[in-house]
Amino acid sequence: MSALFTPLDLRGLTARNRLWVAPMCQYSAVDGVPQEWHHTHLAQFASGGAGLVIAEATAVSPEGRISPEDVGIWNDEQVQAWKPIVSAIRSRGALAGVQLAHAGRKASTWSPFSGRRGSVSVGEGGWETVAPSAVAFEGYAEPLALDITGIDEVVSDFVAAALRALEAGFEVLEIHAAHGYLVHQFLSPLSNQRDDEYGGSLENRARLVLRIVREIRDAAPDVALLVRFSATDWAEGGLDVDETAIVAGWSRDAGADLFDISSGGLVRHQQIEVFPGYQVELATGVRQTSDVPTAAVGLITEAAQAEQIVASGQADAVLAGREWLRDPHFALRAATELGVEIDYWPAQYLRARP
Repeated sequence: MSALFTPLDLRGLTARNRLWVAPMCQYSAVDGVPQEWHHTHLAQFASGGAGLVIAEATAVSPEGRISPEDVGIWNDEQVQAWKPIVSAIRSRGALAGVQLAHAGRKASTWSPFSGRRGSVSVGEGGWETVAPSAVAFEGYAEPLALDITGIDEVVSDFVAAALRALEAGFEVLEIHAAHGYLVHQFLSPLSNQRDDEYGGSLENRARLVLRIVREIRDAAPDVALLVRFSATDWAEGGLDVDETAIVAGWSRDAGADLFDISSGGLVRHQQIEVFPGYQVELATGVRQTSDVPTAAVGLITEAAQAEQIVASGQADAVLAGREWLRDPHFALRAATELGVEIDYWPAQYLRARP
């Protein structure tokens, strides 16, 4: 039996396996509306056998976009554009998920395809950014520190986006609390210098993510809800895996179901040693410390490697990114390499099955 190809239950849903597609920004939207590119990009992974396909960081408000080319889900036009994409994923047997995001001080930046770096000015189509404190990400424009009313609006935006995502047909929601974006900015003392109930202690710094989890759970009692954390900032004085494990436990109690454990992205002076599976031990640490289910991510590119992570109990699932881009049928290939018989090879591709 293969652990990787054992189904996993998520609040009434069943992922057919534990080899999932991580959210990957495409910087190809128009006014937050996903395009034909997104349809083909995401549907192919479901055809390739993925258990769960999570659409890229999807902004809960216009100012929450990383770049002007990011997708969103803050209006009805975007919901209607997402519907056929979600239908394509689900009709191919995968669960359809979306990552709900707000980029905070790392918003309004040039896309990687532009050839430019840094913040997009208001005159060039950008906007003023917000953050827990008026502390800029190095090389970016200084953000506006959110007041309590602004924080309340962010929470409301996440809840409204969650309900729109369900209207579009998404079955799994992931709150993006990683990679230096807004919710992560509140969690880390390197970016959160507030002296009110949203700053200082870990309990205060976690207040935003816990409000978002709790209020989405209240609004959507049955939805499968994930949270992506950066377990460490890889920088002195920053968020670490022990604190992340505590927040994950609190988030579970607030209504989250599984935790997608990544790392970094908050500051430019982070020091990361990158190697295959370099973040797996972070997922294991959070899982063991707080007894919560986790998914591991980070240079997981081989079937045997993914199998070992799940079989050994290091994580409950594996999220891959680059390998799915290289091979959109990664799960079909992995099943073959592991000698696993699966019944969801597309009929149109059976002639290629070994």
